[in-house]
Amino acid sequence: MDITLHTTNLQQFRCTLYQNFNNRADSLLDLLDAICSKPDAQSVVEYSLANSYRRSYSTIFKALTELQLTALWLPQRLAPYLPRPTQRPFWLLITDVTPCPRPYAYTLENRGMVYQPEVVKGKLPVTIGHQYSTVVLDPEPETGISPSWVLPLLTARVATTDDKELVGAKQIAQLLQAPELPFGRELTVAVADSSYSKPRYFYALQQFPNLVTIARVRGTRTFYQQPEPPAAEPAPRGRGHPRWYGARFVLADATTWPTPDATLTLQETTRQGKLVRVEIQAWKDLLMSGKSAPRLPMHQHPFTLVRIVRYDQDGKALFKHPLWLIVMGMRRHELTLTHIYQTYTARFDIEHFFRFGKQKLLLANFQTPDVQREEQWWQLVHIAYAQLWMARQVAEALPNPWERHLPHMKQRQLSPTLVQRDFARIMRQLGTPSRPPKPRGNSPGRHRGMTLPPRPRCKVVVKGQKAAQTV
Repeated sequence: MDITLHTTNLQQFRCTLYQNFNNRADSLLDLLDAICSKPDAQSVVEYSLANSYRRSYSTIFKALTELQLTALWLPQRLAPYLPRPTQRPFWLLITDVTPCPRPYAYTLENRGMVYQPEVVKGKLPVTIGHQYSTVVLDPEPETGISPSWVLPLLTARVATTDDKELVGAKQIAQLLQAPELPFGRELTVAVADSSYSKPRYFYALQQFPNLVTIARVRGTRTFYQQPEPPAAEPAPRGRGHPRWYGARFVLADATTWPTPDATLTLQETTRQGKLVRVEIQAWKDLLMSGKSAPRLPMHQHPFTLVRIVRYDQDGKALFKHPLWLIVMGMRRHELTLTHIYQTYTARFDIEHFFRFGKQKLLLANFQTPDVQREEQWWQLVHIAYAQLWMARQVAEALPNPWERHLPHMKQRQLSPTLVQRDFARIMRQLGTPSRPPKPRGNSPGRHRGMTLPPRPRCKVVVKGQKAAQTV
């Protein structure tokens, strides 16, 4: 491994960030270093106590207020460093949404009821706040690097009036249409969870010939086979519309399934050393109905349906329900069943990013009544994670005393947590292009007797009701 090359790339990436910040570049780069080097911070203002942040705490909020980034700002900066796939014949993009709980931000606009998983059974998995859609690049495994890494590319807040799946489709379209990125010119696979298996999401991405979309589908859906070919004799005029759909394919009714077009059996070993058998079946050129309004011509876009079941050593199914996947795209036949299975199992890597971002980078902890400032904070945290990814080959593993005998510590696999622990040392050795602050005297502050009007309280948007309720 060439440490000099990775060190040079990290320095160049940091200089690129510094040069492309329009305002307060010194404060923003120092704040990025503080986020990357202070894993014990409990609030955003505590980043001002980091050794790398040489300014007062008030400049954090001033820098965020003046931060101006376009949607493709981060992927454009990362374009020279994207790891080209060698083991897979395609680029792998993962998209999902995550909540930003703000139940007590009564003056924050456009809050709604968003999904949040609950540990305690019986509680409703909802909270009040915002939700953000994120698209990440899933790189291939590297020697000595934890497989939990992803490379964040885009993030955007999902408004209460927006469809989260269409927001994700728009983000993927932006990446595919960018000429400086390789996703639109080469085979790219986009993976999503079951909520994205709706016709509007698939239809929005059918304009890209090099994109293949894989999404999980619920086991209660009904699809259709290709219609029977028309008779040799033309039908009498005025006898009705030609058939678009053939026999029904009901996922919950095995009697409606024809013989699979392809099957595959794999053997896996779990972390506990147990042997698992994976049975994969595939049906090609199925159709779904376009029930959206306006009605979508989904009969023109066939897909491959994949069924996956995992069995233990005794032949018993490990899960109650099988895993159903939709594979749609013009180049879907270039993916093998092994590719499809391994690609969807990699979808969970984005959950590692959300967990690390919220626990160690305070992704959802910025308390502000300004929606725009909250969105800018999310963009800045994504940039900080990308900077940690750039430093992954330069960092050293520094486990705590009680972590030295853990399996992944013995293998010396550098995770985002380990890179964050060592980032302060890296910055002391490499230095920073940001300039130290220059004292400019004391601010006059507010005039005597000046009072600010209270912020108006905003209603919580509850979908499915005619009027929003106030919390």
